[in-house]
Amino acid sequence: MRVGAWKVAGDLPASFRYAAQGLAYGFASQRNFRIHVITGALVFLLGLWLRLSLDRLAVLVLTVAAVLVLELLNTATEAVVDLAIGRQFHPLARIAKDCAAAAVLVAALSSMMIALLLLVPPLLARLGF
Repeated sequence: MRVGAWKVAGDLPASFRYAAQGLAYGFASQRNFRIHVITGALVFLLGLWLRLSLDRLAVLVLTVAAVLVLELLNTATEAVVDLAIGRQFHPLARIAKDCAAAAVLVAALSSMMIALLLLVPPLLARLGF
């Protein structure tokens, strides 16, 4: 827990510092975020190895970034819901958490399809098929 987390950032460096703390928290505490980061890096490296065009690499970066952004928003949603209701059950809390998780799932599946469409043809060509 960071001290003074309730304070508004007084300057631009503080804003970037808070954002970096959010990234660090996501990476340290969320297994799926780490999986998405590692998978995204591997996909990007594969794209570089296959010498994809810059526009295709950009599409890969955007799709991976979308998944990471949604994973962070899912984490934030879960934290806010837990803060609001504590350890109680509420059907609206379940809906909020399930929908946030579903958004990550949709983005991850879409990202996987985009990666397959962009990577499989040049990979097969490189392997001689």
